[in-house]
Amino acid sequence: MNTHSLVNRRRPQLLALAALTLIAGACSTLPAVDLAHFPAPAVDQDSAAAKGNQTAILSGGCFWCTEAVFEQLAGVSDVTSGYTGGTADDAHYEIVGSGRTGHAESIRITFDPAKITYGTILKVFFSVANDPTTKDHQGPDWGRQYRSAIWYKDAEQEKIARAYVQQLTEAKVFKAPIITELSPAKPFYPAEEYHQDYVKHHPANPYVVVNSLPKLEKLKKAFPELLKKQ
Repeated sequence: MNTHSLVNRRRPQLLALAALTLIAGACSTLPAVDLAHFPAPAVDQDSAAAKGNQTAILSGGCFWCTEAVFEQLAGVSDVTSGYTGGTADDAHYEIVGSGRTGHAESIRITFDPAKITYGTILKVFFSVANDPTTKDHQGPDWGRQYRSAIWYKDAEQEKIARAYVQQLTEAKVFKAPIITELSPAKPFYPAEEYHQDYVKHHPANPYVVVNSLPKLEKLKKAFPELLKKQ
């Protein structure tokens, strides 16, 4: 169910759709976890030895929401919404929305590991940006295109990601098993221009109000030390 596509097409019914979205599961977009004591990754990058910008590719449901979350973080210079997991020929929103292309709605994060480590990015990913315990859906959005996934770029990213999943699992941070996929990075295709910075440009969109803005508030309350200075 491509709910946020529906929101764009049916403007006269926006308020009704927002109410239905709330009932349909937006409140369960994130599991109930103790963010005040959410563990930092025991295995992480050596920020002192890091040189130059790096990229991380993550999938966690609607890219409007995940893009908005990671844009708030100090050390992150760019976040691009897009698609990965499929081919260039079908990396288009209406086709990806069918759920049959192999793509996942994803974001590509450009960050300075001297200011924010890959492990810290994964901490935000698991705690605020998506629910790592739901298979092929996030909140009101259903389908393989909304799966939770980490697309590691190199051996170091893979090591950090796998160690963190094991750490969170052994600590029983979540009541259900973590089902986030860990896969080698595949080509990333930027989404259409109207998807970029969507939350920033459309803060009153009912889908955004119900699904995106609560994540931003949760991030600001849980990890104020990670935010860019205003």
